[in-house]
Amino acid sequence: MPDLGRTLIFLGLLLVVVGAVILGLNRLNLPLGRLPGDFNWRGRGWSVSFPLATSILISVLLSVILWAIGRLRR
Repeated sequence: MPDLGRTLIFLGLLLVVVGAVILGLNRLNLPLGRLPGDFNWRGRGWSVSFPLATSILISVLLSVILWAIGRLRR
């Protein structure tokens, strides 16, 4: 049971850090979710958002970061 408690604390702290990063990026007025290639459809009482370009950008950035971390650990 102690391992479960540590895991939950770690995940909670990770969630706080991710939330803080998202709030920080929001203050920089980055157009995430509004890039060319992000699709938005709106109608009466409904909306659909498909952030394709934002997803690709985040995927590439995370891949580069994780690749660099892997290279440094060798």
